[in-house]
Amino acid sequence: MVSRLRGPCRPGAASTFAGGLDHFRGLTAARASRSVSRVIEVENLCKRYGDTVAVDGLTFTLRAGQVTGFVGPNGSGKSTTMRLMLGLHAPTRGRVLIDGKPYRSLREPLRRVGALLEAKSVHSGRSAYNHLLWLARSNLIPAARVREVLALVGLEAVAMKRAGAFSLGMGQRLGIAAALLGDPPVLLLDEPVNGLDPEGIRWIRGLMKGLAAEGRTVFLTSHLMSEMALTADHLIVIGRGRLLADTTVTGFVEANSRSCVRIRAPEPERMREVLARAGIDVEGTADGALEAREVVPAKIGELAAANGLTVHEVSVHTPSLEEAFIRLTGDAADYQSGTWHR
Repeated sequence: MVSRLRGPCRPGAASTFAGGLDHFRGLTAARASRSVSRVIEVENLCKRYGDTVAVDGLTFTLRAGQVTGFVGPNGSGKSTTMRLMLGLHAPTRGRVLIDGKPYRSLREPLRRVGALLEAKSVHSGRSAYNHLLWLARSNLIPAARVREVLALVGLEAVAMKRAGAFSLGMGQRLGIAAALLGDPPVLLLDEPVNGLDPEGIRWIRGLMKGLAAEGRTVFLTSHLMSEMALTADHLIVIGRGRLLADTTVTGFVEANSRSCVRIRAPEPERMREVLARAGIDVEGTADGALEAREVVPAKIGELAAANGLTVHEVSVHTPSLEEAFIRLTGDAADYQSGTWHR
């Protein structure tokens, strides 16, 4: 019986949650590295629940060898889209093809697509090891693979602990282990950093980028724009179920924000006059600095020197992914926060 299976841990092993790529050995090296230009195609995908339109005509393609971030405000349809991609919900219209086939028609699906939707959706009385072993047997995956993924996610020392006693972060690691169990070329991960500590977030970032570098397709959601900026190569942005952007991270920031040159001088009004005479528009900031757009910093320095002005700072401010995201999706957010006053 499953409950009598021996776990992979040595008695007295120290508890640690430090995962790593060094433990990762695929089932077949060729599977993830094969040349595929179009792995997942989402075509005119729609989903209605009564009068509510959750997903509205989404069309995009996910390619191998890159991390694609899937972002949008709360309630924008991200989780619903992932469930449609995995065949858990039936679309009202449209389709999703994975290497030309719907997910439900894939044989041994864990070897084709690894997914993390609800990390805590496990039998609470089953150990981490036996949970993964059950999944492995259901898809004809060798039992030895269970040990490999437990080591990869840093749960080797607690493999025989009941999953119901896991913290949120440990549950996330177990969910990621399940997604990696079949060594799939495609990974769909909903909020994989949720509940992880800083070390865990840094680890998952390296893992996702490493898997993409092997030629896999990595598709993940996150509400942490700062983390998405460090992890993703490409972005799919949606709002109220509709596609808002399909572009690189750099291209998205450039298209939805403007850089500026920040200037700090002991004589800000005189500096403003000099810049105005040169045809450069400036705006004042709350901390007394000036901001100029569509000008290079060298030009500011040249004008200051020519007019005998001292400058303490001339720096370029590039907006963050978070600023660009809020600027694009502000009107598409269903839940707007108010301003707190004492």
